Amino acid sequence: MENGKIAQGLGSVHASFYDLSSGFYTGLSTMELILASSSPIRAQLLAQAGIDFTALPARIDEEALRQSFTAEGLSPRDQADALAEMKALKLSNKHPQARVLGADQVLDHQGQALGKAADKHELAQQIQALQGSAHKLHSALVVYEAGQPVWRHVETVRMHMRPLSDGFIRAYVDAHWDKVQYCVGGYRIEAEGIILFDRIEGDIFAIQGMPLLPFINWLTIRQELTF
Repeated sequence: MENGKIAQGLGSVHASFYDLSSGFYTGLSTMELILASSSPIRAQLLAQAGIDFTALPARIDEEALRQSFTAEGLSPRDQADALAEMKALKLSNKHPQARVLGADQVLDHQGQALGKAADKHELAQQIQALQGSAHKLHSALVVYEAGQPVWRHVETVRMHMRPLSDGFIRAYVDAHWDKVQYCVGGYRIEAEGIILFDRIEGDIFAIQGMPLLPFINWLTIRQELTF
């Protein structure tokens, strides 16, 4: 799923944007950009927008943290924000010269946060619980510079899953497990997952875990991107 250009060396990482007059990307910021995520789709979306970056996983125990947050009564929305911040902070402490973008997404079903399914059986149970009802996806971005938060955003999308039979759910999980096992809710909206829904309220980028427009708007406000 990864395509576009992803810088490999921190020394060459910079934010860059498309120059309509020349047809090439021209750097408007000398600060290195690190995406604190191992998600291929997040990397793909940033690369397709013309932003150079290094993708580095923050390596936090997300499932243990989610369980802890749930025990503490943290809402699913706040869990997404906290996890994105923890990722950004961890890598910002390691790379204080860089701008670090932390990202996370939490599925909220009736006020309960759902994590990634451990196996096919658990995924089928999750989809059975979600079918015929609406759930929310909270997608969070947090930017750190020199160990300090400088910007954050959480975008919520409402997903309406159509009624699905047990037989369809089993067939879907068997056919797509290898591709969706890393996805919260067991679907990729840009691929086979679209057939599960009869209505979606919100931004497609947020569904994919990267609220790209607010991030670009923030860069514009900082005059790192001008029109």
